[in-house]
Amino acid sequence: MASWQSKLTSLFLRAAVKRKINPHANPADARARVDRLAARFSKDQDWIKVTPVSANGVPGEWVDVASDTPAIASGTEPQAGKVLLYLHGGGYIVCSPATHRLMVARICREAGLKALVIDYRLAPEHPFPAAVEDAEAAYRWLLAAGHKPEDIVIAGDSAGGGLTMSLLLTLREQNMPMPAGAALLSPWTDLALTGWTMLTNARRDPMLRLDSASLAVRHYLQDTTPTHPIASSIYADLTGLPPLYVQVGENEILLDDSRRLVAIAQNHGVEASLEEWPGMPHVFQAFAHVPESKPAIEGIGAFLKAQANRSALAAPDTVQAQAQTPAPTEAIEAAE
Repeated sequence: MASWQSKLTSLFLRAAVKRKINPHANPADARARVDRLAARFSKDQDWIKVTPVSANGVPGEWVDVASDTPAIASGTEPQAGKVLLYLHGGGYIVCSPATHRLMVARICREAGLKALVIDYRLAPEHPFPAAVEDAEAAYRWLLAAGHKPEDIVIAGDSAGGGLTMSLLLTLREQNMPMPAGAALLSPWTDLALTGWTMLTNARRDPMLRLDSASLAVRHYLQDTTPTHPIASSIYADLTGLPPLYVQVGENEILLDDSRRLVAIAQNHGVEASLEEWPGMPHVFQAFAHVPESKPAIEGIGAFLKAQANRSALAAPDTVQAQAQTPAPTEAIEAAE
């Protein structure tokens, strides 16, 4: 049964997000409102270290955990060379590294990793494939900086989870070395919005609405078909991708996006697992005051740490040459 804290949070989200945020608002106004809401749940903490960075021209920040943080468990101190590339959610329209900083830091604390969180370009000003290009540029930047692919893990929530899949598919099509694994929090994997839970969970979901999702798709894809396999990974061949770990709340309209992604990945021979959390809203892991958030973050951290330490996924010694290649868009164009 869901905790009372999660139930109160769901009530707040229903009142402040689902009913109040106008999907047709000017994107700049929507971003400002979301930033104000996020600030209520994601205050800066002394134990979080933030360093601005430019990753191949893509702005972002390193998020790290101070080594003397009391809450760090034994054996989870940051490991040299091993990093997390985090792609934030927000429907490809809103949010930033700042809105996700606390959740990312909590993941870093559990995984013993530092994270690169990029401020990728947002729609409608920068439609698909701009976000994919920025994610790829950041990954290539990590490789060029000397990080081995088997020491890199990726994670993302909501649209950031979909973007994580877009990045993995792009890397595979370009014969780039793959990261060690990917954790997905309520990933948005079907921009055609065909999941049955889009309808069956329409009332239960306290945060997301089908009409808002539909408008976000139009902003992001514009002239691109919503079944484009790079944009909507459930329409892609997932063969050859690294291990995937997916968490999703059972009350979400995006529930079927996670279920179908994992089923397709397993059918294509990819190691993939799914956790469905009863009574939980969209990306509940972001709400540190919700009791269910803690074990969920611990699970994500344990998965990422394990994958970053798996030597079996070591890539050939061609990283530097590939990393210095200009970021192409051939894979995206070929899939169209």
